[in-house]
Amino acid sequence: MTVVTAGFVVLDCSEPEKLAAFYKEFLDGEETDATANRVEIQGADGMRMAFRRDVNATPPSWPRPENSLQAHLDFHVDDLDAAERKVISLGGRALEAKDGGGPYEERGYADPSGHSFTLRKGATTAPKQG
Repeated sequence: MTVVTAGFVVLDCSEPEKLAAFYKEFLDGEETDATANRVEIQGADGMRMAFRRDVNATPPSWPRPENSLQAHLDFHVDDLDAAERKVISLGGRALEAKDGGGPYEERGYADPSGHSFTLRKGATTAPKQG
């Protein structure tokens, strides 16, 4: 018997309707439920998110060095530049625009309420042999 029937990433914010609209457009998703204090969406890839009203919400301060990054979202994309244009057009902002070295390229952003997330492009790899 399954105990958990659904899982959501929940972000607290002062205006859940506006933040849900940002992520709904970014994830090519749809709104699945809404109440006065909570909006739920599901992205085209199945990712489920909810946005809960908190009138005292303050944006996270990352990437300031005096505060640790407590949580953030990672989104894998095929084209970093196209994804960045979409984020900016929807009201997001860049936090770290330089690409990191290593097997992944990534860039940091904040949504319109200040929650941080990363766009990440995986390195092209050859299929396993043998």
